[in-house]
Amino acid sequence: MVNFLKAVEKAKWRLLGIKNVVGVGVGYKHVGLERTEQKAIIIFVSKKEGAETLSREELVPYKINGLETDVIEVGEIRFLEDDRKKHVRPARPGLSLGHYRVTAGTFGAVVRDRTTGEPLILSNNHILANATDGKDGRSAPGDLILQPGEYDGGTKNDRIATLLRYIPIQKGEAPATCPIANGASRIANMFVHAIRPNYDLKFFKREGVANHVDCAVARPLNPDMINDDIIGFGKIQGVAEAKPGMKVFKSGRTTGITSGVVTAIGTTMQVKMDDNNNAYFSNQVICDMKSQGGDSGSLVLTEGNRAVGLLFAGSDRVTVFNHIQMVLDKLNVEF
Repeated sequence: MVNFLKAVEKAKWRLLGIKNVVGVGVGYKHVGLERTEQKAIIIFVSKKEGAETLSREELVPYKINGLETDVIEVGEIRFLEDDRKKHVRPARPGLSLGHYRVTAGTFGAVVRDRTTGEPLILSNNHILANATDGKDGRSAPGDLILQPGEYDGGTKNDRIATLLRYIPIQKGEAPATCPIANGASRIANMFVHAIRPNYDLKFFKREGVANHVDCAVARPLNPDMINDDIIGFGKIQGVAEAKPGMKVFKSGRTTGITSGVVTAIGTTMQVKMDDNNNAYFSNQVICDMKSQGGDSGSLVLTEGNRAVGLLFAGSDRVTVFNHIQMVLDKLNVEF
């Protein structure tokens, strides 16, 4: 490793003078998206270009002092300011946004409609569509989406998109309609009212319906109002399947960039929607990555910027996300 560090120190200013080169260091060579165990001088570039478009002086050497090099595209490096809750145009994944009747969540990713090819904003149903089941009137296609979200000061002047479509969220319980159950509740309430006149006993039916995704897409008012570079990560480089032990990352409105490890897959989980409603979600992924309220909607990535999930719930100890391929298929979109 010492030889590599010495070579970098000697050649760094020459290398930084090459077109697109923004950094030089020492690490391990990558083949495709996989890291190898071979040491290399790492050349960081803002944008990779084909050799045919570059002059001889602009080409990164394959070796320096006999040592292997590797080129990694990292985009533009800049100070990371706390602007996730501000009005930003073009807006990028990782920023605050939400339905006009929702506090705020996270702009997850830019996806494309498989039929029309138009760019769309991806996030959760409960962020873009106000947690609707499609029958409750909580939202409707065409509703305004704000960036930043209302909780972060967003107003109609911050409108960025309109709700296009969503996958309904089915609640875990519903008021009982069975005559026997209703009759039993009336009898029980006679006794309850004798002790607590202001209390009512109600029976609820457990629906037994499990959701698989919490997702929706919105159509930007103008395609130029959004950018597909995720804050802190850049562009998505494909899709991966979540597996136990996999390291994952996210870029969210509240806690910014955090990472963790997948704890479990194939999980059925009861999720508290609000003070009065729960919902069941099956085939979910659990990880120990830090997240808080407002991070919902964040795209979950694995190493190499491959999308693996859509974050929608969590506690002070775990984060829960949908499998990304199921989200894409349900919404008929792609990266």
